[in-house]
Parts: sequence; structure tokens; C-alpha cells
Amino acid sequence: MTPSVPLVPDPECHIAGVDEVGRGPLAGPVIACAVIFDTSKPRIRGLTDSKLLTAARREVLADKIRERALCWAIGRASHEEIDRLNILHAAMLAMERAVLALTHAPSRVLVDGNRLPRLPCPGQAIVGGDLTVREISAASILAKVTRDAEMCALHEQYPQWGFATHKGYSTPDHLAALAQHGPCPVHRRSFAPVARCLDLVGL
Repeated sequence: MTPSVPLVPDPECHIAGVDEVGRGPLAGPVIACAVIFDTSKPRIRGLTDSKLLTAARREVLADKIRERALCWAIGRASHEEIDRLNILHAAMLAMERAVLALTHAPSRVLVDGNRLPRLPCPGQAIVGGDLTVREISAASILAKVTRDAEMCALHEQYPQWGFATHKGYSTPDHLAALAQHGPCPVHRRSFAPVARCLDLVGL
């Protein structure tokens, strides 16, 4: 009888988690992130869906993720691409860009949701993955922190619309600003509340 040989984890088996944020807002980009953890470093406690964390907690975890990741990368699709492609295809494009930007090639990609972008390797879509898969949770957190920072930067350019507060989401304050000022250059023209404002001003 041939003796059994214990399986040894392949050190080159890199699992990437991928998630995106920013499908719902009326302005700004959709941002995706891909994360591969360095398995030689301690696991991070408290990883979960970024929406369940305070902004301060996300920042703390984001620093730990960057420190303990083998690599991570951001992909984005602009508001112009969202208008041209639609938000679903733009989100897929942002995720594809994030994976391709990784400095280590993943052997497998785990994506939050029920659809996969085009990938250079095998992948799996996992509904609720940002709650159950630590790589996806980490990607969710880094994507959220990155997008929030970008929206705060856009606030400096377009302060009338209050992006630093609502990050482009359809809040009462944002809708009131749209009604008063109309859309700014980074609003998504294909989204109904913005399109209605354009119709009202005859643009």
C-alpha cells in the first residue's frame, strides 16, 4: 500500500477577494478593490461588510489590510463610463481593472455578488461574500475608504453639492442641491434624478 502524503498548501496559490462600492450614488465613480492576503502574517479581526462599520473603524482596518496584504489594487470606472456602459457593466469593468492591477497574479478570484467580471483566472461569485470571506471583506473596506476620500476631494471642487457628507448618494440634501444648482460635471447623467434635473433646465 502506498503511504498517504499529507497535502501541503501551495505558497503560490493566491486567493484574491474583490468587491466594489458606488453603484447607487448619483455622482462620482464606481470603485473596486482586489486584495490578496499575505498568509504569513496574522489574520485581521473584525473584517466584515464595509457598510456595517463606522468611518473611523474602516480607516483603522484599512491600515491593517494594507500592512498585511501581499498586494492590493484599486480599479475604477468614471461617471462618463457609467453613463456610456450602464452601472452594471461599469462595475464589472472596475473589478476587472482591480484584478489586472494586482502585482501578484491570483490563482483564484472570489467576487461579492452573483456575477463575475472578465478574469484572467478561475473565479467564483459569492452572494454575501463581504460578510463571509475575509478577502472580500477587506476589498469592500479598501474600496469604500478610497471612494469616500475621492468624494471628499470632489467636494473641494464642487462644494455646493455636499459630496463630503453624502458621498453622492441620493439623500434629501443632495436632491435639494440638485434642484437648486442642477448637475455638476461629475453627476451621472443616466441616473433618473439627474436626468430629471437636466430636463427641467433644458440641457
